[in-house]
Amino acid sequence: MRFLKNNGVNLAYEDSATGRPPILFVHGCGFDHTSFSQQTNYFTHSHRVVSVDLRGHGMSDAPQQDYTMAAFADDLAWLCAELGLVKPVMVGHSMGGNVVLELAAQFPNLPGSLVLIDSAVLPSAQLLDALEGLAASLQRPGYLDAYRKVLLSLRLPWEERTEAMINALNISQHVLASAFYHQVKTFDGQRAASGCQVPIAYIGAATSLSDLRRFESLTPQLITAKTLGAGHFSPVEVPDQI
Repeated sequence: MRFLKNNGVNLAYEDSATGRPPILFVHGCGFDHTSFSQQTNYFTHSHRVVSVDLRGHGMSDAPQQDYTMAAFADDLAWLCAELGLVKPVMVGHSMGGNVVLELAAQFPNLPGSLVLIDSAVLPSAQLLDALEGLAASLQRPGYLDAYRKVLLSLRLPWEERTEAMINALNISQHVLASAFYHQVKTFDGQRAASGCQVPIAYIGAATSLSDLRRFESLTPQLITAKTLGAGHFSPVEVPDQI
């Protein structure tokens, strides 16, 4: 891992440093850059590939603060400038998709295009209620067990690699609780989708976490796809499809 310090906070990342256009991989809530290890290994042969540990995750520092989608996006924009990434393809899984969409709305000239993988950008009312309930449970003791239980419900029965990854998850409560809360409560998916001006693809899973018809109405350049035989963690379970 390499590190850059942004206002006193170490941000961890990996960088192949060769090839173009560059691809930036952004993991989901509670995980780290290894979520995309199979994609980074594949695309390194033809692209410059940067994969990050978001602030508070993996080997990056975890200060006491609010972990908003805007704060994550600011870090990524800063990192792109420091590394000289020009018009990168930004690929975000789960919360990582929300982060790159927020970045595209805030910094419209920065990304070349976006790929969102099963991100809850515009969740249904029923899903939003469930997510809000989980956000509350992450504030209490047993937060990791509560989070793991929900994540395990998003896998398909045969997905052993996903199960092992979820069971191994370990993240500080102040980071997880804040990041998940802000993903659900303060991230404005409608505003972010409307503000995205670059080509964007959404890759869903067995059960979609976003209202794709509404998404398309806000972002006419959106194209959609769906993986086969995989749940929420498709980059791990069906890397060839991703």
